[in-house]
Amino acid sequence: MTAQLDCIDLVTTDLAASLAFYRSLGLDIAPDAETQPHVEAPLPGGMRLMWDTLDVVRSMHPDWTAPSGSPRVGLAFRCADPAEVDATYRRLVAAGRPGVAEPFDAPWGQRYASLLDPDGNGVDLYAAIA
Repeated sequence: MTAQLDCIDLVTTDLAASLAFYRSLGLDIAPDAETQPHVEAPLPGGMRLMWDTLDVVRSMHPDWTAPSGSPRVGLAFRCADPAEVDATYRRLVAAGRPGVAEPFDAPWGQRYASLLDPDGNGVDLYAAIA
């Protein structure tokens, strides 16, 4: 068997804040997930997004240290249309998420915007321009 990418794991310093952020983007995360040390959410196509707290990671790998520099990981969420990119960006920035790039029409034919999740990971929003 050839190894296949199956999941993306985010190590978080604030599990509740991270889960709230990704719930606001529409991910199906169990209601009691904040009480768990490890959380998984299904993604379209069968992949999963996972979260682990620093304590869990360090219990398995005592010498683990977080990577320095930025960005460490970037995720992109497809929106239905350019208006949804704009509305989602505005909603998340109004909720306190740092915006990196306000919505713009990219030369590759997409409406695009970028912001940061609670751990400083890049999150892009995009939709095809009709």
